[in-house]
Amino acid sequence: MANSTRAPRGIDSFSKYIVSIVRYLQEGAPITHAARLGITEEELKFMLALLTSWTMLYELYGDKKNSRTTAVIDQLHDIVDQFVEYDQEHHLLDRIASSPNATIVDMETFNIRNGALQRNIRSTTSKPITEAVSAILDTVGGGMVSVKCYNSESSRPSIFSDNDCIQFAYAVGGTPPTSVLASGLTQGLSSKASFTISTGADNGGKNLYIFFRWYNSKHPELAGPWCAMVTIWLT
Repeated sequence: MANSTRAPRGIDSFSKYIVSIVRYLQEGAPITHAARLGITEEELKFMLALLTSWTMLYELYGDKKNSRTTAVIDQLHDIVDQFVEYDQEHHLLDRIASSPNATIVDMETFNIRNGALQRNIRSTTSKPITEAVSAILDTVGGGMVSVKCYNSESSRPSIFSDNDCIQFAYAVGGTPPTSVLASGLTQGLSSKASFTISTGADNGGKNLYIFFRWYNSKHPELAGPWCAMVTIWLT
């Protein structure tokens, strides 16, 4: 579920927010922040169109004496609702929060630091995690894979201390990604050390290329190193 507290609801505060995030998503070279964080062209176009409508109405809103009418205020609130609903449907901010490419600046820009992915933290740490995930995969069938993640603290699958989840990024096909930073990888989080990933029943007979790392959702900047790519044949 998308976190409803990330996008401000007040007109002035939302104005600063939407202008800031749309501008930020278009910046970056040679790869834009939008591409780096997994925001699609269609999603970016939606936000650009929303910003265009917002800018026109916000100019009217700024003239308190002549053009700040109830109708203008209602339309501005409607745009805020449209953004929140679109985020809830497409999980834009949740996906940014769990992106393997996310940085502290990303978290601050999108107001994610107090989001849903920061709940239930077992402990905090001030040092980067240095241990890599040791993962064992087994095919289940129907494009599904059973995953068990181990660390040096236990002989059983378990979440490494000072972390609350495991982050993974994968691709399916015949050509392995060049790295975990390659575009188009599907990303996710698991709060359990033993879990199942469903890639889709139509992916039987293809390779799954996947990376894992220990992740502290309260302190994403301290995430552990990505393990070497694991490859398994899907059935």
